[in-house]
Amino acid sequence: MNQEELFTLLNGSLNKVIDTVSRIETYSEIAVIILVYTLAYMLASRLRKHIPIFKQRPTPPESFPIHDLFFRFGKLLFPLFAILLLRLTLEFSQLVLEDGWVMKFALVAAILLLFNSFVNLVITHKLVAQIFRWIGLPILFLHLIGILDDIVQVLESIAIKVGNINLSAYGVVRVILFGSLLFWLGRVSNSTGQTLIRKQQSLDFRTREVLAKLFEISLFFIIFLLMLQVMGINLTALAVFGGAVGVGLGFGLQAIASNFISGVIILLDRSVSVGDYIELEDGRTGIVTQLNMRSTTLETFDGKDIVVPNEKFITSSFTNWTHKNTKQRYRVDFSVAYKTDVRNMVELVKTAVAGHPQVISGDNIPFEERPDCEIDSFGDSGINMFVEFWMEGIDDGRNRVGGDLLLIILETLQENGIEIPFPQREVRILDDKNSKLPTD
Repeated sequence: MNQEELFTLLNGSLNKVIDTVSRIETYSEIAVIILVYTLAYMLASRLRKHIPIFKQRPTPPESFPIHDLFFRFGKLLFPLFAILLLRLTLEFSQLVLEDGWVMKFALVAAILLLFNSFVNLVITHKLVAQIFRWIGLPILFLHLIGILDDIVQVLESIAIKVGNINLSAYGVVRVILFGSLLFWLGRVSNSTGQTLIRKQQSLDFRTREVLAKLFEISLFFIIFLLMLQVMGINLTALAVFGGAVGVGLGFGLQAIASNFISGVIILLDRSVSVGDYIELEDGRTGIVTQLNMRSTTLETFDGKDIVVPNEKFITSSFTNWTHKNTKQRYRVDFSVAYKTDVRNMVELVKTAVAGHPQVISGDNIPFEERPDCEIDSFGDSGINMFVEFWMEGIDDGRNRVGGDLLLIILETLQENGIEIPFPQREVRILDDKNSKLPTD
């Protein structure tokens, strides 16, 4: 193309732009667009003003995810109404106007602004939001102007065939984009769904945990199936894959499958739940903090985490201290001298122990749950006594009361002059004169 032809082309394009701008239909479309945006803004403002769920954001937002989601959606009403009205106006304007390019451009811009507003309101993670803007907006723009299909065909033509496998550039891009989107949506949906389930106070704690875990398993199973569809894998091929997995489970994956199935059984029979105090066969104890599909995590009172395979809770015996009742009975042992007035001492000790704020006591408490002091046995140096008491929770960690009660008993005995025995030994020295020594 020489200089003269280039000048002619630019001159023709400039004249076309000037002709288009000078047309009365262009200004009519601009006026209609302004009217549409004004009407959409009025409708959105009215709805946000009169519908309470759109009016005020809940506090804190993470405790009311559905309400917070509707509140965020209320901020999208204006661009949604603008797009809807622009679409209706464009349909009617095509009966009068030949081109209507201004209206089409306004509709494309409104859709892009809606997508950007959706990213700002819904996606709180900065990196994920940036990815959606830099990747999602260009793809949406290409789709709206009708170029995306041509680009897809070009990407599909760039392919490598290895045997029966056809690997194209479009397939790789599709798996990366839609796979990342599916896993992100799965993570967000899982977090929101579990929060909603755990907020259902009409269900008991264990039922909520079971439903939350079943929801998590079902959600990621659906995402896995969708991911297979995105990858272009026929689901009928899963029959062969399932047979291969079955063989693998019979050999190397047997332990994993056993723990997985054991985790499902634990969730269903509710023998263990989050917050229970568990004592294992080997004597290790801890509070259940996590119930996973493969293992259960126990947190000890010294800050350590014990990861126990779920199979242990099925094949081995364990003690669940707080399975049905958080109240527990404990005893504290001590000794007094034989000369002690035991009857009077017993009443003093019971009164002192009942004064501890964590010990269950009072006239309204059943007699068998009140603090009790009894004789355990007769020892070499004194009378062996013990105190039984009930308390809420476990006598360990933050709820440790055993040491406090021993101190209370010691102070009570000392204040009342009651002797605490200690081992005594009598030593006799024999006279050498009276002993007969062997002679040579």
